[in-house]
Amino acid sequence: MTDTTMKEAPAPQSGEVKSVKCECCKLTEECTEEYISRVRERYQGRWICGLCIEAVKDEIGRSGRRITTEEALNRHCSFYEEFRSCTPTEELISTVKELLLRSLDLSGRSQSYFNFRA
Repeated sequence: MTDTTMKEAPAPQSGEVKSVKCECCKLTEECTEEYISRVRERYQGRWICGLCIEAVKDEIGRSGRRITTEEALNRHCSFYEEFRSCTPTEELISTVKELLLRSLDLSGRSQSYFNFRA
């Protein structure tokens, strides 16, 4: 009696999961090659993480005028660079604070309520 069990074919190369680092915030994510390629197509050859993608979308939506994805990405990366010199905890607190202020779109008077140092 011979073994007629069929072996499963290996998954295609494009479905392999790979670690990739965000070119903006340096966060590492595990993604498929297909997903990485799609993100790079949309963001001028740069790979950015899901958090930064959402921040870029927010930047486009918040802009008072129509801006390109590239301009929104550059704005977001510049915003992130401002906080890179902080310690990781301070960076996280400052970023969350800034995102909160942006999402609430507070007036200058109301912002003073949140004006604390981490």
